[in-house]
Amino acid sequence: MEQATAQLTINQLAPALTGIRLSLHVMAATVWVGGQLTLAGLVPTARRLGSTAPGALARSFARIQWPAYAVLLATGVWNVFAVGTSATTAWKAVLGVKIAVVLLAGLGAWLHGRATSKSGLAAWGAVTALASVTALVMGVFLAG
Repeated sequence: MEQATAQLTINQLAPALTGIRLSLHVMAATVWVGGQLTLAGLVPTARRLGSTAPGALARSFARIQWPAYAVLLATGVWNVFAVGTSATTAWKAVLGVKIAVVLLAGLGAWLHGRATSKSGLAAWGAVTALASVTALVMGVFLAG
């Protein structure tokens, strides 16, 4: 009887845990992807404020960007475990590509943050943005 009660409690918590998992994942994606797009839109104005303003904005964004990326990775793993072994081969293939794209986005952002030339900043910023938006779209496909 005690084991049945414990199982019932876990089953009752499942929808709440799913909501928490998905909310954390979407919130982190909003910061990671949305923040990049917002910051890209602010750069022209920041440049008019002074030569150090874009870098200051980027460093400020990095303080929330990297924790969001960590949450994305953690909740992404949690999402995969939630799907379990019932996933189709096609779903697993898309997931594999998404994982590669997510890692590319992180690498691109890391290299962008260390770039010293305008061309390096532009190239790694573009890689990061493209990979991040691609990962977002692939996540939508995986979800439904």
